[in-house]
Amino acid sequence: MRLARLLPRAEYVLPVLIALGAVVLIASEFMTAFEFTPPGGEAQDSVSNADRHSFAMLVLAGAALIALLLTLATGSRPGAFAVAGLGAVALLIFLINDLPDAGKIGDLDDPLRGFANAEAVPQAGFWLEAVGVAALAFGGGALATLTAAQLAAPLAALRRHPGAEADADRGPDSPDVAEGSRSDRDEPLSGPEIARRP
Repeated sequence: MRLARLLPRAEYVLPVLIALGAVVLIASEFMTAFEFTPPGGEAQDSVSNADRHSFAMLVLAGAALIALLLTLATGSRPGAFAVAGLGAVALLIFLINDLPDAGKIGDLDDPLRGFANAEAVPQAGFWLEAVGVAALAFGGGALATLTAAQLAAPLAALRRHPGAEADADRGPDSPDVAEGSRSDRDEPLSGPEIARRP
């Protein structure tokens, strides 16, 4: 039970995970996905993720960030579903278009010409894309399971006044409140009370 209290809550962790995944995915679009390397030789050519997707991943990641911000601002569950859907599309593109080409022999654009004996060796852009789509897809899926109150919790916590909880914990029976309430009264004092005052 104590361990569960120490762990961060899902409504705070998931938005950070999704945002990081989207940023990583955007960055991967500008990096090399594969290098074509003949056996025992040096890389002869390369291709970037942007060349392979025509910046589709960048568009999906950017839309997911916008949907995430709207979800946090409004607590909208449809917004969370949109994040999950965009992440699922990005994951499908990676699984169908990119993953099968890792380690493939030949030029990925034209197997009959070019570097027919070269291997498509995954580079940093490929691995970052894999991390980004996984964070976006699985984080978005988990985000869609949260309630509207949980979705709105992160921004609500930021807007909350730092001393609001402390004031709420101090009830009307606390000494400070009781004394303050009596001293602030504007009721006239009776004769004996006036006499007792210094």
